[in-house]
Amino acid sequence: MTEIRTPRLILRRWSDDDLVPLAEINADPEVMRWIGDGSVRDLERTAEDIERYEEEWDEEGFGIFAVELIASGELIGFAGLSLPEFLPEVMPDVEIGWRLGRQFWGQGYASEAAHAVLEFALQDRGLDRVVAITHISNQASENVIGKLGMTEERETTHPDFDVPLRVYSIDLTEYEA
Repeated sequence: MTEIRTPRLILRRWSDDDLVPLAEINADPEVMRWIGDGSVRDLERTAEDIERYEEEWDEEGFGIFAVELIASGELIGFAGLSLPEFLPEVMPDVEIGWRLGRQFWGQGYASEAAHAVLEFALQDRGLDRVVAITHISNQASENVIGKLGMTEERETTHPDFDVPLRVYSIDLTEYEA
């Protein structure tokens, strides 16, 4: 079982107990504002997402981690790696991403989890390059991306939702653990 520990977080594979807390995060319009077309997700869609995350782990050897607080054992969201098939122009690159419940914003958890995932990608999984894709107006994610040392590569448009996106990247030669 793949697990990463940071000073405050455990990044781990998914369990049945994670469904309801993640569904609550996915049901928050403010959390989902920058995801796809901004639609919230119900319990059924969240279950499908978790199933897809686990399949990607099995098929690719990487995926989306459940993120929990060490202090309480509470699920606060996710962070991890995925194939950004929604944006064919960046394939076959691997995307880093994260989503946290609103009550966990502004405390450095996203940056802490993302740093751990980036190290996992470049050092443990041997990826040469990682991208991050964000809505152009999502300043909070852009702040995390900047802390990861990623640089802007280009602007594009989401092919399904016609929203402006920014693609950032980092490769192994640029990465500083």
